[in-house]
Amino acid sequence: MRSLYLFLLLLLFVQCKTETDKKVDKAVQNVLTEVAEQPEIKTPDELLGDLFAEVQLQQVFEDGKTFVDCTAKYPYDEIVSRYQEQKDDPGFDLEAFILEHFETPPLISTDFKSDPDRTAREHVEALWPVLERKADKDEKGSTLLPLPEPYIVPGGRFREVYYWDSYFTMLGLAESGKQDLVESMLDNFAYLIETIGHIPNGNRTYYVSRSQPPFFAFMINLYAAHEGDEVYETYRDALREEYNFWMEGCSEDSKPILHCVPTEHGIMNRYYDANHIPRQESYREDYELVEQAGGGEKMYRDLRSGAESGWDYSTRWFADAKSMATIETTDIIPVDLNALMYGMETVLVRSFPEDTAFVKLLENRMEDRKKFLNEVFWDEEKGIFLDYNWVDEKPTSVSSLATVYPLFVGMATQEQADKIAGYIRQNFLKAGGVVTSLNHSGQQWDAPNGWAPLQWMTVMGLERYGHDDLARTIAERWVALNEKVYANTGKFVEKYNVEDMTLEAGGGEYPVQDGFGWSNGVYLGLKAYLSQE
Repeated sequence: MRSLYLFLLLLLFVQCKTETDKKVDKAVQNVLTEVAEQPEIKTPDELLGDLFAEVQLQQVFEDGKTFVDCTAKYPYDEIVSRYQEQKDDPGFDLEAFILEHFETPPLISTDFKSDPDRTAREHVEALWPVLERKADKDEKGSTLLPLPEPYIVPGGRFREVYYWDSYFTMLGLAESGKQDLVESMLDNFAYLIETIGHIPNGNRTYYVSRSQPPFFAFMINLYAAHEGDEVYETYRDALREEYNFWMEGCSEDSKPILHCVPTEHGIMNRYYDANHIPRQESYREDYELVEQAGGGEKMYRDLRSGAESGWDYSTRWFADAKSMATIETTDIIPVDLNALMYGMETVLVRSFPEDTAFVKLLENRMEDRKKFLNEVFWDEEKGIFLDYNWVDEKPTSVSSLATVYPLFVGMATQEQADKIAGYIRQNFLKAGGVVTSLNHSGQQWDAPNGWAPLQWMTVMGLERYGHDDLARTIAERWVALNEKVYANTGKFVEKYNVEDMTLEAGGGEYPVQDGFGWSNGVYLGLKAYLSQE
């Protein structure tokens, strides 16, 4: 950034020296302004120090995310100074101190009342305005990263936009005719890429050290299907920048670095958080787990990287496929991430036809991913794709719906798709849809839970390879489960128990959340799919 700043100053000087170019180029001026005004993003733990750790470890709030979403009423340094002055006083009340100095956040849909006379679809349509947030104002003392356009939040404790959630939410927005919101959310993600360098987990300061499964390319596809191919040109520079984020530091000769793992079949990707400290929003849980397990910085990074995967948490990431104490996310090359990267590369090839060198690079990397898919990810005995542990140099043991991602992006063979369809029918298909994995671990991204995004990926992947009957069966069962739960509770929720439709889904670090962005979106998307002849 410093070298860019000096370069632009020099450029400005040269331009001002010429009589014909007295007006500084607007683009250069904008960049200079951005460089000068770009604020340093600091997280609550950096700003509050010992006070932050004390609040989270003492569990002042039942949910650690509540505190990181609080808005400071006074400057942070002033709050810290007051804390240092008062903390040793007899009768000091930490909770009272926090409530005096911070404004607590509201839940999203606390004022929304379900109308039992509404159909499930009408309920979802009525929720869009409740879940919509207008363009943000830059509020001092808040961890929110302000966005310039309106967006949809998931609901419940999730008061901000989430990266991969948003693709599945957009499916529903598109079905509701809200293309303006789809465009606004795309613009927001492009803005985050331009200002931060990537799309963070969510628009909070404490999420900036990681991203989430890269669905930006698929959002572009979704919007282009409605608006036309010019959409690819509109967002191509932002998409290329995101690709650079995921491929940063990649070299065939280097050791694994950031999101990249060199292999004999070329460079593959993994999930990787830039930080190696407890997650600010789950500080106590991470701290206690690492202390009990005798872990260290790597374990913190693996926990964070598991959050980047979106599957937080699943036995996919555990060495023993049982205990979170054995988490090893950064040691694993995931099937789903590399399929998504293949999909991103496909969209980039389409978006930069004139850049032959870049297209050639992309095509080579796509070919490498296909080789890795066929020779490393593929388990011939089971007939599915498995994640690969690059440290142990062997596949992991957990069968999961990550296996459908290569079908969704079209990089599997027909023979592979046929075997996967058979395996899904025999093992993953349940009364309420498809189950996330075959492990009953107590983790929320394992059995018996089903999640809206994985229903969509499975249905679309199977349909792409001609397994229409199975795809429709899954869609019908999931939609029926959504409608059953709605009839009983008046809610759409974050996750569902697909094995026993009389029970609520469980697992995870927080209670089941209602709202719920991606469940609403996939419901509308699958209803539209099922209405087709």
